[in-house]
Amino acid sequence: MTARAPLYLEDLHVGQIFVTPSVTVTTDEIKAFARQFDPQPFHLDEAAAQDSLFAGLAASGWHTAALSMRLLVDGLPIAGGLIGVGGETTWPRPTRPGDTLTVHVEVLEITPSKSRPDRGMVRTRNETRNQLGEPVQISSLGIVAWRRPA
Repeated sequence: MTARAPLYLEDLHVGQIFVTPSVTVTTDEIKAFARQFDPQPFHLDEAAAQDSLFAGLAASGWHTAALSMRLLVDGLPIAGGLIGVGGETTWPRPTRPGDTLTVHVEVLEITPSKSRPDRGMVRTRNETRNQLGEPVQISSLGIVAWRRPA
């Protein structure tokens, strides 16, 4: 399911799946992000990366996270914005130059707020996958979702 209109708490249900648009990662983008935010040799230099744990140029996990966030904003338009309230993220394999990333979101739990009737909490499992369907990032997130205004 690809979402477009703003989504409210009432629009979501456990087991619901969303698939975001995709983005292809380039070598230049990996290096530019790394120069600014994570300047380690395996993100900046192909030769140095070859001799690293990654055995080749790899995007920073934070670059993958930033790309995933952009894809979530584009593909999961929660009314009022994507406001996270905690979670956990892992990177089971590196994002490589030329990888095309898509985020697959599954709604795991919905909890209406008892103290704030205008909202609730949605727990999701998000897998950012490459073009082979392999997860490069897995996140469990809590997201605030607003109820539809009366």
